[in-house]
Amino acid sequence: MISLTVNGESHELDLDPQMPLLWALRDHLGLTGAKYSCGIAQCGACLVLVNDMAMPACVVPLEDVDGATITTIEGAKGRVADAVIGAWIARDVSQCGYCQPGQIIRAIDLLSQNADPSDDEIAQAMDANLCRCGAYQRIRDAVRDAATALA
Repeated sequence: MISLTVNGESHELDLDPQMPLLWALRDHLGLTGAKYSCGIAQCGACLVLVNDMAMPACVVPLEDVDGATITTIEGAKGRVADAVIGAWIARDVSQCGYCQPGQIIRAIDLLSQNADPSDDEIAQAMDANLCRCGAYQRIRDAVRDAATALA
């Protein structure tokens, strides 16, 4: 049995301990916000917060997160999350939207660790997530706006 707290709810999952966290979230808990894209932790579409740190759910086996607290885009809340989501809406960042849950999780992780990142720090953190639509400048602007709102 794998024990997880996901978005504030406790779960006991009788699943293969080698199953990637992403499939447990999507297929067994019905949380489809984190997306499958590359499957090798290179794009960021599957990011979730594991004990408040962004991790690629597509490659993290359940046994590695047994007992962990997981936050998906569906459960993202609080001062930092609200600032990021508000900035995303204000900047109309999303185009196709596929990468946006991972982008938002990455921004929450960044601003939780560094509430006043430089433009270079924003670019470095956010460049780890791919956006097929090329909304990179709006993403960076939204992260800057969220940081300003948090100040």
